[in-house]
Formats: sequence, C-alpha cells, structure tokens
Amino acid sequence: MIELTRLNGNPLYVNGDLIKWAEAAPDTMLTLINGEKVVVRETCAEVVERMIRQRVRLFAEVIKFMPDSGALLRVLAAECIAAPSLRTAAPEARRAAANQADETAHTG
Repeated sequence: MIELTRLNGNPLYVNGDLIKWAEAAPDTMLTLINGEKVVVRETCAEVVERMIRQRVRLFAEVIKFMPDSGALLRVLAAECIAAPSLRTAAPEARRAAANQADETAHTG
C-alpha cells in the first residue's frame, strides 16, 4: 500500500498494484482497475515513485528468504543509495549490477 493525500488533506492508502492510470488534469486523478477514480494531491511522478519504493521494499523482504541473497541485497542497497530516484538509474548500470550479483552468487 502507498500513502497518498486526498484534496481535503486526509490520508489515503492505495494498493499500487490496482492503479491502472494516473492523469494530471491539473489535479492527479488515479483510475483503478475496477474503474473507480481517486483524486490526490501528489503529482503523477510522486505516485510512481511511491509505487516503486513500495515494490523495492517488498522485494527486499522476499530476497531475505532466498539462498545467497547477501550479494544481491548489497547490489540493490548500493543502487538505491547511489540513485536519488530509482527511475533515473541508467539501464546499463542496472544490468552491470545484476551481472555482478550473478557472478558473486556463482563464485561464492
């Protein structure tokens, strides 16, 4: 769930997986997969950033239970720290980090 703010200032928690569209017109209107519409104060970019961060937290929890997860966790942590926004990390850097994690996992 991601925390957002209704136009009246009340907090709202939305399951990011249920968001189908986010439109800025000028307020941000979210359309959920069931057709329901929600207007929030956050920009579309902020909504996407919160969705990404929530998903990263979820995957980090899952990775903890995987064998040899230490190397992968270190790579993910380094990438999150290095990139002020997860969306702006260069694809080449992500591929290189993934390759490095694979090599580390195979070599121990």
